[in-house]
Amino acid sequence: MVHDETLAPRLTNPQDAIRWLRDRRIDEVECIVPDMNGIMRGKIVPREDFIGIIGAGVRLPEFVFFQAVTGDSADDSEVVNPLDRDVRCVPDLTTLRLVPWYEEPTAQVICDCFFADGRPVDFAPRSVLRRVVELYEAKGLRPVVAPELEFYLTANNLDPDLPIEVPIGLSGRKESGRQAYGIEHANEFDHVVNLMYDYCEASRIEIATMAHEAGPAQLEMNFRHGDPIERADQTFLFKRTARLAARRHNMVATFMAMPHQDMPGSATHIHQSIVEIDGGRNIFANPDGSDAPALLHYIGGLQRYVPKAMSLFCPNVNSYRRIRLESDAPINVHWGRDNRTCGLRVPDSDAKSRRVENRVIGADSNPYIAMAATLACGYLGLVEQVDPEPVVEIDAHTLGVSLPSHLSDALADLSSCGPLKDVLGPRFVEAYIDVKRLEWRLYNRVISSWEREYLLLNV
Repeated sequence: MVHDETLAPRLTNPQDAIRWLRDRRIDEVECIVPDMNGIMRGKIVPREDFIGIIGAGVRLPEFVFFQAVTGDSADDSEVVNPLDRDVRCVPDLTTLRLVPWYEEPTAQVICDCFFADGRPVDFAPRSVLRRVVELYEAKGLRPVVAPELEFYLTANNLDPDLPIEVPIGLSGRKESGRQAYGIEHANEFDHVVNLMYDYCEASRIEIATMAHEAGPAQLEMNFRHGDPIERADQTFLFKRTARLAARRHNMVATFMAMPHQDMPGSATHIHQSIVEIDGGRNIFANPDGSDAPALLHYIGGLQRYVPKAMSLFCPNVNSYRRIRLESDAPINVHWGRDNRTCGLRVPDSDAKSRRVENRVIGADSNPYIAMAATLACGYLGLVEQVDPEPVVEIDAHTLGVSLPSHLSDALADLSSCGPLKDVLGPRFVEAYIDVKRLEWRLYNRVISSWEREYLLLNV
């Protein structure tokens, strides 16, 4: 995808940003931050007011980072300030973009958050990812990532008690069966996908390829490889972009891990490699193309810590419906060479592009947190020089489940993992667990249709 830089230039200083805003006759600017669930929070500011606060930022109360997906707040968290003080959300001007679906010219910008004394807000997801990237930088290293994001298009669902339905495509029919990589089946939704591409073009979201996945109206968008923070920004923005494009055609784009009961789940596969800042050499490969010890230590770190970080990769009760024995999704952290049954896959590649793919992560994950967590696991493997288990050359599903099967178990595992707390930040981990435990309590209050169906008259 080649971008029109007049629509979505990468701006680096206030003067260029001000000129761009006025030249484009931008009316308002959405100042946004991702919360723990990757939901957009923030304020909408008139253009000239935004220009006046570029350096100082807008103010938001701390509690926005303690909101559950339901909107309830984890007020009992020991991390949140009892006075509910404001944090400053300072625009990162490199993220300033058009919002292409409004009639009035509107821009959006992602903000970094700071306390009143200038310290970064350590429990803000973008700050957490930056913290991990800086740990690599301190060792002269730079992570490179490429996310692959799966999602479903569905018919509108106005009653949450009813199952989600497959949407009607351009043929006038609903898709049936499993049609992985089907070109004509992807064509059924060209009108939606083309609008997504148009929106991405206008807002500097770099999509590399698109494919039809195994589920009905299930698609995958692959992002170009690059800087973790920038790729997390683009994934964060794409979710909203996809939802708005689908809405224009009376459909829903959902990133739930398991929206359909008997269909494949949706994942965020993250390809990751580590290069030297000085020279750009990929540390995962030797000059002759063989695997370097760093690759094996990185995989060892993923094997040791991904199960402990599971709640960061699979953050919702629905996430664990995807991680099951009869699923196509991974159920353990065995690793293999070009083996898609493994949770950790090393694709066939030359020395420059040697990488490992984490296939455990759900599409419902917060991209900042997911990227921070997988890079943290690999970082610990490099620091601790963890040796991986032997490579798997069979179907890894035959080797059993070794990942947590419920959110509550995953949160307990994260809570007990000191090394991950140290890398990600103990206050972030505590705040995250508090929000997710609140969601778990709220979920447990709900009586499901399964319970009414099988328990009402039978027990």
